[in-house]
Order: sequence, then C-alpha cells, then structure tokens
Amino acid sequence: MPLIVQKYGGSSVADSDRLRMVARRIAATRDAGHDVAIVVSAMGDTTDELLQLARGVSSEPVARELDMLLTAGERISTSLLAMALHELGHEAASFTGVQAGLRTDQAFGDARILDVQPARIADAIAAGVIPIVAGFQGGNADEDVTTLGRGGSDTTAVALAAALGAEVCEIRTDVDGLYTADPRVVPHAQRLPYLSTEEALELTAHGAKVLHRRSVEIARRHGVSLHVRSSFGDTEGTWISDDPVATALAADPLTSDPHASVHQHADLEESPVEQPIISGVTHTDDQSMLTVVGVPDVPGTAAAIFAVITGAVATVDMVGQTHTAADTGLIDFSFALPMEDATRAAKALQREQDRLGFATLTLTDDVGKVSVVGDGMRSTPQVSAQLFEALSAEGITVHLIAQSEIRLSVVVPLEQLEHATRVLHGAFGLDAVELAIVHGGAAA
Repeated sequence: MPLIVQKYGGSSVADSDRLRMVARRIAATRDAGHDVAIVVSAMGDTTDELLQLARGVSSEPVARELDMLLTAGERISTSLLAMALHELGHEAASFTGVQAGLRTDQAFGDARILDVQPARIADAIAAGVIPIVAGFQGGNADEDVTTLGRGGSDTTAVALAAALGAEVCEIRTDVDGLYTADPRVVPHAQRLPYLSTEEALELTAHGAKVLHRRSVEIARRHGVSLHVRSSFGDTEGTWISDDPVATALAADPLTSDPHASVHQHADLEESPVEQPIISGVTHTDDQSMLTVVGVPDVPGTAAAIFAVITGAVATVDMVGQTHTAADTGLIDFSFALPMEDATRAAKALQREQDRLGFATLTLTDDVGKVSVVGDGMRSTPQVSAQLFEALSAEGITVHLIAQSEIRLSVVVPLEQLEHATRVLHGAFGLDAVELAIVHGGAAA
C-alpha cells in the first residue's frame, strides 16, 4: 500500500479533544487503504512551559540537560495519540526519535540529522501497526538525546519520509497551507496551491513559519513531495515539489483512488509564464541592524570585517555601505542579522576593534525585514522599481536591500514592518476577495 507520512503540529494536538480528532483523521487515512507513519510535536505550549521551568532553576541551563528536558513534550503527545488510536481499534506504538533511528551530530539545541535508520518503524508498518514518532529529536554518537531546533518536527517528518520512501509527506497544521502573506497581518492573503522547493526555501528562510526551512532542504535533496494542509479540515492545501505533474498524481489520503486529486491540480501544468511574478510576501521582526562606523577605506579592511562576522555567525544575508566620507577616507558598513547573530557578531567585532581600526559600533533592534518572493522575478526586472515606488508612496523608509534571483528583501523600521507587508501584498496584486482562514494562530 502507498505510504504517507503525516506530521501534526503542537496546536493540532493541544488537548485531549484535538488528540482524538487527529486520531480519527489518521484512522480515516488508514481505512482508506494507506500505510501511515505519524510524527507529532509537543502539545500546545508545552515546549515553552518546559523552557520556563528550566529558566526558573538555572540562568544558563546546560545544553545537554535542556535537550533531555525538552524532548519530554513529544514523548507525552506520542504516547497519548497512540492510546487514542487504540480506542478507535487501530494498533499503534509510540517511538522516540532515537528509537525511530534518527542519528544527529553533537550540537545540542540545534542538531542536524546525519542519518535515519528506520528499521523499527518499517517493521511496525509491515506488521500493520501505526508508528507514532516523536518529532524535534534524535540521538548523537554518544547516545545523548538531541533536539533539532524550533520547528524541528517538520524536519523529522521529511527525513523519515525520505528514509521510508513515502509517496508524500503531509505537514498538518493550523492553517490551510502556505499563504501569500501571514494571514494574521494580511487578512486577504491567498492560499498558494503550489510552490517549487526554491520558492518555499526563500519563503521559509525569510519569515514564513508554517514550515521549518531544513525540512524543505531535505525534501528538495531527496525528492520528497510535501503537502501542507490543515489538521482541522480537508481543503487542498499547498503542494511543494519541483515536479508539479508528479505531485498532482499523488494519492489523496482520504480516498482509495491514487489519482483522485489530479483534476484539482490540472492548473499546475501551466507554463511558468502564466504564473504570478510574485508568489508571496514574508516578514520577520527577529532582526537587528549592526553598523560598523568609521571604517578606514583601505584595501583589505572590509574583507577583514566580513571575516570576523562570518566567523561568528552562520550567514550574512544583508549588507550595505551606508555612508562614505571622501574627505576623511572613512566608510560605514551596515549588516542585517537575526537578533542573536547580531549580538554575537558585535561582540566578535569589539574584540577586534583595535586591529580593524573602526571608530565604533551601533546595534538596533528597531527594524524588521520584508521580502517578496517569486520565480517570475527572474525575468521581470521591474519588480524592484515597483517595490520601491509602493513603499515610497506610503512614506516607508528602506535601510538595507538584498536580492537573489527569486527574492528581494528590504530592512524597514520595525513600526512600519506590518504596514509595509500589507502595502507590498496589495501592490503586487496578491489580495484575495475572501479572508484567509487561520484555525489556531500560526503564521503563514
């Protein structure tokens, strides 16, 4: 039978009523003739509550012990969901990440999956048992429990789907798919029926929180079709794949006909020329702007500053030369970074200030980043002009700019961030007539 991996997020299993609802949905999928493997997150706000407990006893919790604590949340939800399925007459068994065969590196708190050896999960499926796997966690070579970072249950699900050769990996959440913007900020955002993995990567990297970016990376690398759908209804959701026709032929998990949804996806065969230039607008307030003031304008200095910053953080997305004083021979450089990265970069630069010769540093958290993403941007250079004209007409200040083939991002004042998102969403013709549906409060 075709295998479907389903992942259910924290809001989908937030209490006993929702756990029973999820169990009924899983049972319906199984009764329709599909093998299923399930990945679940911790219930509701359990992870935040555990973090609060840890901070109540330690100002800086030891990373190993924090991972041991946080993985308890998923163990609770997996065992309860297995019990709920037994009540419906379906044999089910819960598994930790380690028991499911997820091996990670040594990085507590943000571990990366090195290998998946899902023998126990495959054996359970073969025996007619529904495996319920704890998301967000694995184990390292020392047999210590590790966590994969916020949103890591998505990554668990996709990695498991790749290892098991699943036909599709469903990400079940509290919105009906990925939207053209966060529906909490842009009420008339539209659901996106289909995205390439490249578009999904850009959206998730720059503000869309429905999916963990690393899960999309794994899906792209291993050819896993993703289907982002609501846990609370049966709307079609969003397909993420680089082969839209193959994706359209994927099984509908609530029917026995493996081609039942092909007609619903006929529009995916259209030429990219027919698709909108912009797929979506994302925003994030987790940004700081770090400015290195009074940098000597001599060969090698800028390179040395970049070397210090990239040695302290993983990536530098946005950089700008914000001021040049020809008469003094000094330059100012500004960088936009996630808040924690910006703090680390600032400390690294301060340690090297005498060697680098800059005057001072400024660091502000009063900024945000808004991005427009779309595969059609490759051949549409007027996107930049349209973006700046729209923001200028609303008096929105742009601090920094960054562009890739399918993304254009700008840093704006924090108090203007949500307004800028709505302005750009309307400027690129993405507003829908009807309001977007949000069942639990997740961002698009």
